[in-house]
Amino acid sequence: MIIASEFEPAPLWGNRHIQTIVPNLLFPRVPVDLRRERLELPDGDFIDIDWTTGSQGPIVIVLHGLEGSMRSRYACNMMRSLHEMGFRGAMPYFRGCSGEANRLPISYHSGFTQDLEYLSGLLRQREPGTPLAAVGYSLGGNVLLKWLGESAHASRLATGVAVSVPFDLAACSAAIEKGFSQVYMWELMGRMRRSAKRKFAHLASPVSLPDIDTLRTFRQYDDALTAPLHGYKDADDYYTRCSSRPFLQRIRVPTLVLHSSDDPFMTPEAVPTDAELSPAVRFELSRKGGHVGFVNGSVLRPRRWLEDRIGRHLAEHLKR
Repeated sequence: MIIASEFEPAPLWGNRHIQTIVPNLLFPRVPVDLRRERLELPDGDFIDIDWTTGSQGPIVIVLHGLEGSMRSRYACNMMRSLHEMGFRGAMPYFRGCSGEANRLPISYHSGFTQDLEYLSGLLRQREPGTPLAAVGYSLGGNVLLKWLGESAHASRLATGVAVSVPFDLAACSAAIEKGFSQVYMWELMGRMRRSAKRKFAHLASPVSLPDIDTLRTFRQYDDALTAPLHGYKDADDYYTRCSSRPFLQRIRVPTLVLHSSDDPFMTPEAVPTDAELSPAVRFELSRKGGHVGFVNGSVLRPRRWLEDRIGRHLAEHLKR
């Protein structure tokens, strides 16, 4: 069911844009030692995975957001927290996000669950007795929830955590085109255009490509690239089939969802209702928190609440 979150923002930090911008742009990254693994995929492509350096303990897959990486503060700091808790963090980069273009014309998107399916199976095969969990942020959270609801193998995970998820992709693409939220869209679209141009400068596209520089909104990009490259009729078909909202009732693995009513990437109407959740889903909804923000503490000593809340949930399910 939907439960009122314990989160309360730091004084003077209640604005949703402050919550979104400050921790994700200005908070320091806490470094952690990593090793990289290149995983060859069955379709001939690859993904890179950054691992924390522990040699034993439960494994937690960290799924980053749109155009994310270890440079993303939420991902870097979560990996550090996992290491300190005695867990092994494994962050797979979505295709093309690790600094090297992937080999195939396809890339990744909000409903691209194939690589999580393969990776979870491989890790279970490598270490049959090791507890396995996953944490997904934003786009990565949508991927995780969709996979948990659709895969026959979701029970490979002991638990999942999803943060600031765009449950309804159509509503998200519309909401981010309005008001100050356009600033986030401009930043993300700039990264997406640069990634697409680098990729197709050396790789033939199976579909007719538009002038990538003319794509200014998520819907334009998804209509022109995401949908045709991944087998969807258009952006609407992609949004309908890949939004995680319809999959929430099918989840059977204990799952924690952390979301804020003032998320600037969404609208309150796009938040699922009690009736849309399975009994396995604990949905903690706060009044404030922004998008992957959730800063509490004091004005002069703000703290990221997310790592603490996620850590408590993981400890409960992985240290039994």
